[in-house]
Amino acid sequence: MRNISLKNVGIWLDFKIQPENEWMKFFDKLENANISECFINANANQLDCLISLAKNYNLNIHGWIWTLNRPYDEKPSKNLNWYSVNKNGQNSYEYRPYVDYYQWLSPFSEGAREYIKNNISKISSIDGLSSVHLDYVRYCDIFLPLNLQKYYNINQTHIFSEYDFGYHPNGRNSFKNKFGIDPINIVDAELLKKWKQFRCDAVTSLVKELQSIAKNKNKKISAAVFPYPEMSKEMVLQDWSSWELDIVCPMNYHHFYGGDIDWIADSVTKGIKHKKSDGMYLSGLFLKALSPSKLNEAIKSCLKSGADGICLFNDEYLTKEHIKIIKSF
Repeated sequence: MRNISLKNVGIWLDFKIQPENEWMKFFDKLENANISECFINANANQLDCLISLAKNYNLNIHGWIWTLNRPYDEKPSKNLNWYSVNKNGQNSYEYRPYVDYYQWLSPFSEGAREYIKNNISKISSIDGLSSVHLDYVRYCDIFLPLNLQKYYNINQTHIFSEYDFGYHPNGRNSFKNKFGIDPINIVDAELLKKWKQFRCDAVTSLVKELQSIAKNKNKKISAAVFPYPEMSKEMVLQDWSSWELDIVCPMNYHHFYGGDIDWIADSVTKGIKHKKSDGMYLSGLFLKALSPSKLNEAIKSCLKSGADGICLFNDEYLTKEHIKIIKSF
């Protein structure tokens, strides 16, 4: 007899163009698996359609938005001054670090901010949407997780200028006006800390504006974030501890960091204390890296560490055996 129960299960998925009956079969599968939170990467019309199709299911549809990373997005590509800039002066449209789909907008660009706010406003206007789900609400990775460094054959022993983003002219000017020095010239350790926090704060202020837009349309805000604030600030300048999210989904993808189930438990313990008092913490688990028995261990570990539930990445890796484990709780 189990002494813990799994009440909240989410899953990330991409919209597919397929007949309505295929979506109904998929929703049947999710409902049968006790999965209730669907974080779907789709446009406003697609989300509206899926909400209508899911109305007779015990499913909540969340609009998953790529916030600051906007690959292959036509409007920003015509406004190069919207893009994030690294310490070498390269913008993220012309220089794409690590992978081609890394095309980051800058939270210091007013044009980029207005564009993002318009995107969120459209999604927030959808009737029946459970939350606006922010992803890539950060800077490009200053440091990759250890196993991804190996994959890309990079050894990030220190901060490399080409991966150190946030040097948009607006940001540099604002910092200089406040602290009397162009951040490109900082050598002092204390000022470097201030510059790091300054960039974090630019993302945080954007999130708060997006929250306000969603709240005005009676929508919740959720987000996929790096595992815990201490790590997320260091790796991607993401200070989610101050965001007051309705649902936070830390991506506790243990295998990226060379970790095991204990690593997941430790990450949940470190992150859970930053959850909004009436918010929900769903521990993000990478299904492809978890056999059914390991998923069983991971779920127990997350719940014992205080998580309200789990969120699975992603539907493509969800097997019948995984579903049996989820239902066993």
